Amino acid sequence: MKSAAKPLSARPEAPRLLVAVDESNLLAGAWLLQRNLDWQRLREHLAGDRHLLEMVVFAGLPPAMPEWQTEREKKQKFLHWLRQHGFLVVTAEGAPMAAEDNRYKANVDVLLALEVMELAEAMRPDVVVLVTGDADFAHLALRLRRRGIRVEAAAIGESMSNALRGASNTTVDLGALLKSFEAIGGK
Repeated sequence: MKSAAKPLSARPEAPRLLVAVDESNLLAGAWLLQRNLDWQRLREHLAGDRHLLEMVVFAGLPPAMPEWQTEREKKQKFLHWLRQHGFLVVTAEGAPMAAEDNRYKANVDVLLALEVMELAEAMRPDVVVLVTGDADFAHLALRLRRRGIRVEAAAIGESMSNALRGASNTTVDLGALLKSFEAIGGK
């Protein structure tokens, strides 16, 4: 005897997930906790039992100048590793902050916002996780929610801006996860 199949609409489907990472914001949080990032564990943690469409890492590159060449090559090797392990990487060129300052700025905020909106349109995720605590992404969270997409903001709890917290459906405190990663300088 054949059993009756459940109606298609009653079958549970795993929510479709898009994760967007503000790499510099995440690295700053890991640095505060003195931890190395375990990118693969982070991806598994955020995805859970959902269907991960893509995890996009938005990263700034050191300026294409001789004095930044060593750091730029190191960053490019890291980004190559991410790509080889299934992450989608989007980069922005950096520029020196000041002549006497040994820092650079590669603002990926606008790039991240535009790309996430495009990806959301193309991929039709049910959920978008914004891995950042930056208040600049509050408007992006609201725009996604108005399109019927659930938004989760993921960062270390105390570094999450109130604006982003209020604009998201929910927040994910990454503090405990990051603390479980290897300490900087550890084995």
